[in-house]
Amino acid sequence: MSILAIDQGTTSTRAILVAADGTARTLHAATHKQHYPGPGHVEHDPRVLLTNVRAGLDAAASVPDLDAVGLANQGESCLAWNRHTGEPITPVIVWQDDRTRGDIKRLRQEGHEPQARERTGLPLDPYFSASKLGWILREIPEAARLAGSGALSLGTTDAFFRQHLTGRCETDVTTASRTGLMNLASLTWDAELCALYGVPADALPPIGPSAGPLGTVRVGSRDKPLAASLVDQQAALYGHGCTNPGDAKITCGTGAFMLCVTGSEPPAGSKGALPTVLWQRAGQAPRYGLDGAVYSAAAAVNWAQGLGLFKSFDEIERFDAPPAIGRGLAFVPALSGLACPRWDRSARGAFLGLSLDTTPRDMMQAVLEGIALRLAEVAAAIDAEQTLADTLPLDGGLSVNPYFTRFLADCTGRTLRIADIPDVTAIGTARLAAEAVSVRCAVPGNGRLVHPQPLGFDAASRFRTAVEAAVHFAAAMDADAN
Repeated sequence: MSILAIDQGTTSTRAILVAADGTARTLHAATHKQHYPGPGHVEHDPRVLLTNVRAGLDAAASVPDLDAVGLANQGESCLAWNRHTGEPITPVIVWQDDRTRGDIKRLRQEGHEPQARERTGLPLDPYFSASKLGWILREIPEAARLAGSGALSLGTTDAFFRQHLTGRCETDVTTASRTGLMNLASLTWDAELCALYGVPADALPPIGPSAGPLGTVRVGSRDKPLAASLVDQQAALYGHGCTNPGDAKITCGTGAFMLCVTGSEPPAGSKGALPTVLWQRAGQAPRYGLDGAVYSAAAAVNWAQGLGLFKSFDEIERFDAPPAIGRGLAFVPALSGLACPRWDRSARGAFLGLSLDTTPRDMMQAVLEGIALRLAEVAAAIDAEQTLADTLPLDGGLSVNPYFTRFLADCTGRTLRIADIPDVTAIGTARLAAEAVSVRCAVPGNGRLVHPQPLGFDAASRFRTAVEAAVHFAAAMDADAN
């Protein structure tokens, strides 16, 4: 048995072959460019992404025992295309993009946030797809023209890929739950919210399950079933074997994301973490959970490297000095705003406590601590609603940094289990796809444990003071600008 998992992420597309014992082998990997055409704008070329996905499928052409294919997508990234030809008419507007911050501010001032939260579980935020899709209708003349003739498709990247690969323009409940347009109780597009954002509901793809008979894709000269399609973070949760209430994982990639299993009913999401759909098998009820995001994780580290604060990553694996925040130096990694639990895109990153004797090494120590402390805020918000398990699986690029993992364990007060495989998203995608075609795929090894140790001071309180100062400054600047 083997399953091909295509992980189409923010910076790359990877084709991973997963065997029955859960072991994974990379068949193809391709990076793509990030485009920044304006302030707050982040875009991808959809043709490049599709080409890379197809290349991943082609890489498995000679695999003799391929049972099925699974697809993991970025979640909130979206675009518009011609329904009949499949030709994109916009770039992919990436989840990091905040071009609609002004639209969100207006909707919030008009009092629409309670309605949005009640129906979708999500706050008003440019992070989610709804306002981006509305922006497309308003700003791209071709979109309005196609909408008028019934030839417009609007949606997240998975629907675009699936139309080209299977001939079926569809999305799944996990991805739809990240748009801000899906009613979390009925799992259908909400007509009133579509109207609020200016998104024609008939241009959106049908919503279906995350695993099941989702069509067929061409792998070399053979047709193989597409048996799973879902958001990458939800796939990683399943890849870690998290299935019981309180099971949770943290992924530290471009951003950092924490997901926790709650149960068969949507959680309230009243403490700042967001209710979301984790997965749904065909013919079964969905599984729900809580989600919390930190917009800038590895993105903040890469930004700091670009500033010259360090050259090679081995320089920032260990620090001889005590924690920076214990010495009065803090970094708030709000380079794209603050997500869970504040959901404030107007916030901006900040160093606090700089002095003449502050070194680049001190600043890098503070950057890593700031990401960890933001994740500790997310964990606290989730734990306030759903008691977390004592051990948290951790994956992603920053999981290999010893200082970061040590400080994250200390400031969350929880044992971390560091994934000993790099492809947890692919494994979760493959496990769901395998089950859909009636074969089994094991959860891989346990990984290395990092146990928490007392810090000796209240890092959370110090960091909260730093965040409040950064938020206050950004609000003051925003007020002056207006």
